[in-house]
Amino acid sequence: MGRSHALSGWCAGLVVAPLIGLTSVAEVVPFAAATAGYALLPDLDHPGASASRLLGPITRLMSGLIRAFSGVLYDLTKGPRDEDSTGRHRHATHTLAAAILLGVLTASLGDRGKWAVLAVAVTGLVLAADVLGDWIVLAVLGASAWSVFGTALPGTTTADAVQAGLSEIGGWIGMAVGLGMFVHCLGDTLTRSGCPWLWPLPIRGETWYEIRLPRLLRFSTGSWVERLVIAPLLLAAGVLLLPGGLRAVQHVFDATSIWLAR
Repeated sequence: MGRSHALSGWCAGLVVAPLIGLTSVAEVVPFAAATAGYALLPDLDHPGASASRLLGPITRLMSGLIRAFSGVLYDLTKGPRDEDSTGRHRHATHTLAAAILLGVLTASLGDRGKWAVLAVAVTGLVLAADVLGDWIVLAVLGASAWSVFGTALPGTTTADAVQAGLSEIGGWIGMAVGLGMFVHCLGDTLTRSGCPWLWPLPIRGETWYEIRLPRLLRFSTGSWVERLVIAPLLLAAGVLLLPGGLRAVQHVFDATSIWLAR
């Protein structure tokens, strides 16, 4: 579900951006791209996921450590009716608690250094590009260049402009990380396996209770429903939700209608 997770993160970023004061393309696109990237992060607990393979042995080591931690956490906190499981995949990283914790920790990086903030933002972009393609890098670079230089005050040096741009990123990067991770959990809720994102809230004797849709609405990961229905819908929404996206599509539709009417 890598592509679907990234697209859902992109769409969520486009929806939430105006709610936190980001309105221009120069602000919205980098935020949505980071959210798309971090919507892939929870699957770092699976050795075959794109996030686990991204940086070769480095991310494979991180994946192994996360799986081990998740297994220990599962054993320590499972309820009397939780199934017999290793607790490694779709557990510790697939919770609202993990999304909030990592989001808050990331937001605190703004107090520690602008370059740390940039590293987190670039990591999200690399994750997104690995699944969605290089177009997202070009979009972010263009938007970032406009944000840094296009709005700089007269007399502002390049260094000042870059610092201002990094400060702006520091204001929303924690939200992008937390939102992306949570959107991933919601996406997994649509599948047959579900997702225990309400941990550690006990439900029916289970601490790791998998939240699922009604049986008839669930689908399997990688099934035709995901490839032919979910992904195309998310792709269309990702275009329409861009600032001015709906207006642009309407103009194209009107122009096409006029041309066909001739």
